[in-house]
Amino acid sequence: MTAIGMQEMRQADVTPVSARLAEKPVSLLQFARSAGRNMLEVIPIETIQQTYVRGPLNIHYICDPEMVTELLVGKGRRFPKANFTKDIIGSAVGNGLILSEGEKWRKQRQRYSPLFAARNLPVLSRHFAETGSEIAASLAENEGPVDIAQVAPASTLTNISRVIFSGNEEVSSEQIRVGLIAYFNYISDISLFDLMGLPKWLPRRKWLRSTAPVTTMRDLARTVIEQRRAEGREEPQDFLDLMINALKEDFEDLETTVDNLLTFVVAGHETSANAMAWGYYLLALYPEMQHRIRDEIRTACPEDKIEFSHLEHMPLLRAHIKETLRLYPSAAFFARDAEETVEIKGIKIEPGDALFFPVYSLHRNEKLWEEPDQYRPQRFLGAPPPRGQYIPFGDGPRICIGAQYAETEIMVLMASVLRDIHFSMSSAPMPEPVLTFTMRASGPMMLNAARA
Repeated sequence: MTAIGMQEMRQADVTPVSARLAEKPVSLLQFARSAGRNMLEVIPIETIQQTYVRGPLNIHYICDPEMVTELLVGKGRRFPKANFTKDIIGSAVGNGLILSEGEKWRKQRQRYSPLFAARNLPVLSRHFAETGSEIAASLAENEGPVDIAQVAPASTLTNISRVIFSGNEEVSSEQIRVGLIAYFNYISDISLFDLMGLPKWLPRRKWLRSTAPVTTMRDLARTVIEQRRAEGREEPQDFLDLMINALKEDFEDLETTVDNLLTFVVAGHETSANAMAWGYYLLALYPEMQHRIRDEIRTACPEDKIEFSHLEHMPLLRAHIKETLRLYPSAAFFARDAEETVEIKGIKIEPGDALFFPVYSLHRNEKLWEEPDQYRPQRFLGAPPPRGQYIPFGDGPRICIGAQYAETEIMVLMASVLRDIHFSMSSAPMPEPVLTFTMRASGPMMLNAARA
């Protein structure tokens, strides 16, 4: 038997931690109450056993790849984001790309798409590599137990400071760090009233703690945008430079620019951080795969900083990240509101129906995947899955604009760390996934870190 075959036999004895889905019907009130704590608790367990589940009232749970594609790419591609999504994060990100609709969204999408083009990734990758090298050095100096659920977001937080808020005399890096942490804590606190669709003028519990985290971050964003515009750099050095250059050709008002800057901050922090945390955990759980990936990284770039050009020589690391996002998609659930009648595969959808896309269930559906709960990065070394079956970044016109940016950031950071650091499981129990704003661990993720 080959070494790979023996490895796969050993892997079969280990199953990564998974979420607990709802095994009994959930009332609307129970849905609202539980979803604020953990959205995964209200997703019917049938969604991993069937590809379509009719929920209570006007809810459709969709895990059929053909239906997913038709609703995101085909007939339903213009259906707007669900109202409760806008209620939950609207106060934090305004009317930027995530939440805007119609012509306003189309103009913003056209305006900002060039920022995320492949030609800009080498510049941004240098910032990611700098952060990755610092994280690796810190772990090497402090070998032993580490909460990877804290290390991963610290990495992406540092990247945000480097690629957006760096080089600003009026705003210190500590102000940015403190402001961003408070901001992310604020938007992760989901209101029961928002989930129930109650009027926006009704006070939310988190308002009692003050909306200062949002106000502070908007003020900081406004300051760095105005300062960078005044500086007028000739050559873009980071993401904010690229953003401002794009706006020279296609003007938008300052508050919309602030909305979009914070949208990119939100989308680029927790989602990548969660993917990395789960990715390190999986490699600690499967040390043979970790060794193979480390060998691949060292072959592609034995020393010096990881460059964007090195990533094409790391197919196994890329497959590992894709499998991580299959098992633990950061955007594990999203929803659309139907605006017109459509019929797909015999299912009739009426205006006002709620279309729920439980990505977590889609990615683990027993009818779609072989051994869906098992870690098998080899799935992504051959032909891609059928369209609509694997959607960690969504699909259709509203597919995540920063998907390639996120994959590049995750690869550069993980390659920089794994080249020098070995992770192994600790005696601490591994927490379950929970889903609020994004899917994260329910508690500390303690791994042992040592020089490789």
